[in-house]
Amino acid sequence: MISQSTGTGPGIAVVTGAAGGMGAAIARKLHADGRRVLLADIDTAGVEALAAELSPDGSTARGLELDVSRKVGFEEALATCRQIWGIPTIVVNNAAVTQAADLMNLAEADFTSVLTTNVNSIFFGCQVFGAAMADQGFGRIVNMASLAGQNGGTATGGHYAASKGAILTTTKVFARELAGRGVTVNAISPGPHDLPVVRATVPPDRLAGIVAGIPVGRLGSPSFVADMVGLLTSDDAYFVTGACWDVNGGLYLR
Repeated sequence: MISQSTGTGPGIAVVTGAAGGMGAAIARKLHADGRRVLLADIDTAGVEALAAELSPDGSTARGLELDVSRKVGFEEALATCRQIWGIPTIVVNNAAVTQAADLMNLAEADFTSVLTTNVNSIFFGCQVFGAAMADQGFGRIVNMASLAGQNGGTATGGHYAASKGAILTTTKVFARELAGRGVTVNAISPGPHDLPVVRATVPPDRLAGIVAGIPVGRLGSPSFVADMVGLLTSDDAYFVTGACWDVNGGLYLR
């Protein structure tokens, strides 16, 4: 039976990797929309600073240390969220390791580290938070994938591309599992965006060439991706699940 519960009200959002870049843009958007936001990141100082900026008294934004590579981290985050505000209605699995590497010389340790962090963060985020949301009959999960997981990657390493491809499959798995219990699970797949991590990963001379190869001729806007998250996590988004929304400037067409 499909639950008739809804997320109407202020809502409680958890955003992983919220200390900066895309995660911070998403957290700002959800908070501006009236959500209470738990900002989770391994960078504790970063999320605490952002939380203090958004909500000086801590009533609508809190920072939380979270290691997304381990299931227990999500279990502890859920327990903390329950204690502060209750079961979340929105989860954005954004945290990831972005790392460039030469494919044929990629070290086993680097491969394992990136795959473990990036895939575990999505799988256990969906599993732990998804179960709690399903029990209450409503939830919206958004997983941040990447163009690299669709076209094999260009500027990033093969391990990063492989991890993002796995995220797209994981999204479908949990979408099918949770759909009948009021929880949607979707992915957003950004191409190159105007973010510090992009500029840190790609040398300036190479970045210029990448931008020149984007059909629209410029990097993407993180604020627009945040708007996409806002739309996918709205109450009326119940008919979108298992989808991947592309935002890549025309680099990948289907």
